[in-house]
Amino acid sequence: MHALTLLSFLFFTGLVAFITWRLTRRDDHESTRGYFLAGRTLTFPLIAGSLLMTNLSTEQMVGLNGAAFSDGLSVMAWEVVAVIALVALALFFLPRFLKSGIATLPQLLAIRFDAGTQLITNVIFLIAYAVILLPIILYSGAMGLQGMLDLQGLTGIQSPTVLLWLTVWIVGIIGAIYALFGGLRTVAVSDTLNGVGLLIGGFVIVYFGLQAVSSDGGVLEGWNILKASDPDKLNSIGGADQQVPFFTLFTGVFLINLFYWTTNQQIIQRTFAARTLAEGQKGVLLTGFFKLLGPLYLVLPGIIAYHLYADQGVRADEAYGHLVFDVLPPYLTGFFAAVMVGAILSSFNSALNSTTTIFSLGIYKGVLKKDATDEQVVKSGKVFGWIMTVVTMTIAPLLAGQESLFGYLQKMNAIYFIPILAVVIVGLLTRRVPPMAAKVALVGGCLLIAAGYFVPPFDKLPLVMHEFHFVAAVFVLLVALMLLIGRLRPLATPWVHEDSGEVDLAPWKGALPAGVVLVVLVAIIYAAFAG
Repeated sequence: MHALTLLSFLFFTGLVAFITWRLTRRDDHESTRGYFLAGRTLTFPLIAGSLLMTNLSTEQMVGLNGAAFSDGLSVMAWEVVAVIALVALALFFLPRFLKSGIATLPQLLAIRFDAGTQLITNVIFLIAYAVILLPIILYSGAMGLQGMLDLQGLTGIQSPTVLLWLTVWIVGIIGAIYALFGGLRTVAVSDTLNGVGLLIGGFVIVYFGLQAVSSDGGVLEGWNILKASDPDKLNSIGGADQQVPFFTLFTGVFLINLFYWTTNQQIIQRTFAARTLAEGQKGVLLTGFFKLLGPLYLVLPGIIAYHLYADQGVRADEAYGHLVFDVLPPYLTGFFAAVMVGAILSSFNSALNSTTTIFSLGIYKGVLKKDATDEQVVKSGKVFGWIMTVVTMTIAPLLAGQESLFGYLQKMNAIYFIPILAVVIVGLLTRRVPPMAAKVALVGGCLLIAAGYFVPPFDKLPLVMHEFHFVAAVFVLLVALMLLIGRLRPLATPWVHEDSGEVDLAPWKGALPAGVVLVVLVAIIYAAFAG
């Protein structure tokens, strides 16, 4: 059994690497435009595939299914509300981003405000990716693989700590090779190939999982048993004692989704590389359609695992790996583990690629060596990328023991998501708010939310009003503060958003109708499962 699992794992992993190399071996990996922006050649299937896979990693597969194991269907908010954020990206944010001709979000803030605002945002992104995002991707990936492949049995290593460190370092080094030697197009191609595998694998697990619930009585029978035995788990409306209470959908949950899909460098970098605005909009809205299917393979398996393992003492974040190992035949276990490695690599190398882009263009060329050549800029990114890889591979195993991996991720993300989102929105919607307002909001916002999480007596606030309402209140406060500063000390001349001429800005005619359809479908999904 182990041999068959391992062979199918190695075959699929090798196949994706070979196809990616064949498709990208003649790409421009030397210039900044080619390395960081794929030469602005991405079409909508590659954009959608890369967006989906950058998002779909093990912190989603393991973490969100773990959250569903605890709380049921209400955690689907992280998938379904994301669709509204993607519609906002396609219709409002993306036209403005492509008009600016930017490679990083902080570059937009330099155009709108000043170089100081760009530098602060660069530093915030780099710290957040090094300490929060990249380590969580590696840790969750290692935990998922240990459950799926029975790595203790395969390797003979009995110490969970040694196994965790070893898995994290192997995955981290492979991910770094993809990201640092290949550039953005290599990342996008490998993402799309793995995306197809992950979608197929995700639905296959639901199929076998429901079969297991019904003791091979069929998928529909399994679904009926789930509905009868665990009706509370199939309620889309989150209760006050759950991770995502219903009313937080309209405050912090919506804002965190909005930042993640519209202003998070790791995600939106592939939309900056769109060949045209129309291609970018098609890619973003196609991603929205796939996110509507997310609850089927990112939430339902967690509910199935609860039904099967609730009385066996299985921890929430271990549930998904157990389910995959138990219900899939050995040849499919290896295939799915390979797809999961692809998902881990995808999110890791996408975040790493974005980190190197921010450092190279924002810090190295923007501050340290303004006369750097393209070759020097790309080289600086590769060197910094390896440093970041070692740092994150060292931090990742230290995350062991978190109660809810996905809940921890969203909480930590809010510290920097909310201030940056406030600054971007006010910057794009106003003309006279000055750079000082942006700097106050960026630094003050991060400090305020961090204080609310970690510093007594301020840490009582998120408990009194729920942490997602708390971060939404901070968002409103920051926007009001920026508008007040803009009223008291406005720019002498209003800012004008000039067209860089880098990208064809003719929109896709179907963008608005497709966006409306997606929003209506979100409402229908919630109504259908409201308990």
